[in-house]
Amino acid sequence: MYAHLHSQLEKLKGHRVLCIGDVMLDRFVYGAVERISPEAPIPVIRVLRETTTMGGSGNVVRNLSTLGGCTDMVGVIGHDQAGYDLAELVASMNQVSSYLLTDNSRPTTIKTRYIGGSQQLLRADQESNLPISTQIEDQVLMRVRNALEGCQIVILSDYAKGVLTDRVVREVITLCREQNKPVLIDPKGRDFSRYKNAFMLTPNRKELTEATGLPVKTVEEAEAAARKLIIDHDLDGILAKLGGDGVCLVMRDKPAKHFHTTSKEVFDVSGAGDTVVATLALAIAGGISLEDSAALSNIAGSIVVSKIGTAAISLQEMEKELLHEQSRMDEDKIMSLAEVGDAAERWRKQGFKIGFTNGVFDLLHPGHLSSINQSRAACDKLIIGLNSDTSVKRQKGEDRPIQNENARAAVLAALANVDGIVIFGDDTPMELIKTIRPDTLVKGGNYTMDQVVGADEVKSWGGRVILADVVEGHSTSSTIARLKG
Repeated sequence: MYAHLHSQLEKLKGHRVLCIGDVMLDRFVYGAVERISPEAPIPVIRVLRETTTMGGSGNVVRNLSTLGGCTDMVGVIGHDQAGYDLAELVASMNQVSSYLLTDNSRPTTIKTRYIGGSQQLLRADQESNLPISTQIEDQVLMRVRNALEGCQIVILSDYAKGVLTDRVVREVITLCREQNKPVLIDPKGRDFSRYKNAFMLTPNRKELTEATGLPVKTVEEAEAAARKLIIDHDLDGILAKLGGDGVCLVMRDKPAKHFHTTSKEVFDVSGAGDTVVATLALAIAGGISLEDSAALSNIAGSIVVSKIGTAAISLQEMEKELLHEQSRMDEDKIMSLAEVGDAAERWRKQGFKIGFTNGVFDLLHPGHLSSINQSRAACDKLIIGLNSDTSVKRQKGEDRPIQNENARAAVLAALANVDGIVIFGDDTPMELIKTIRPDTLVKGGNYTMDQVVGADEVKSWGGRVILADVVEGHSTSSTIARLKG
């Protein structure tokens, strides 16, 4: 899974996104808590430093920028110092075109968070959540029309601060439909009817519950709630953000796809949804499949929650995380006999066809790869039985294997076409075959059907046996002979 995602990262770069929504200023006050106030039972924070960054839809734009995208940004600020500070922050960013409007009748939204150590103690908000006026709506929509033609995808970042009025949302969705531009919405509130006909929404667990009235404690319940939203509001799909349970992609008339969260310690969830929708937009704009786009968004979200404050991520961080997760998944492929039996049964219940082949796989060469590729082409999940060092010595002599069983297993685990590996010490893999009960058993074409161990057993439960084509001129023995000169 993660191996091919790594190759997709370059596709995130260079796409133009139109982001419309509630831009705000995020302030973070960091300090140390060393005593309780004598005036009230509250902590006293000794301020050490302060930082200011863009929040709300501004944080979506930050993530689009750090991931290599180009952004047209439409939003509303007040005629105040915070608005001036926001305008300066936008001007300092690469590949961002600002369409910010100044509204003299409302303040710029400011969220101030007070953090002691790594713990957020308090948040203070300065804001107006009243809808923008009809005149400001007109100006917002004019800027949207001017920018839309040059963009590939649109994000509505709704923080319920008054910019995304019912009229603005409705007309943006209509314009996007007319021009065949997908519109992604990070929603807010209980009434999702205002998002009717959007391409995709990205609600969190709480928002799903409030919008549908359904419980969303499990992934299955999240899928049911998502399908209700899709039907009720004529949506193409939902990417449900489920916190520690990862994300669930639900598209109309298609099976749901659940992506587990990666193992990260959570420090701060501020703005994680912004990172998810920004990554999703760039991935879709880059022509990446919806499943892979959701997987990349899930990984991006897991990275950003390990940071403190409203944070953005980079392609370099994504690359590092993908390599780490691939390494972890490779290790998970190496199983015990009991584990591989459980995995085979789980995959079978999910509708996958199980394949099995076995061998020594010492000094992996093109012949090995051809055999593995042919085996994987004949099934959905391929399990390899790997001869232990002891069994190899019995069969091939004391000078074999060249690589020990752990090294051979690690090399096989790095192959995308291998789903499970189990090391066995018997002379034949019969016990493995009976435990796994494969649908397809594969051996090399240098065997005859009557020589294939387990062939009769596999056929008895309705499976098939395949003899793979042999690649001439490649063998571990000949490689060793050449190395010895």
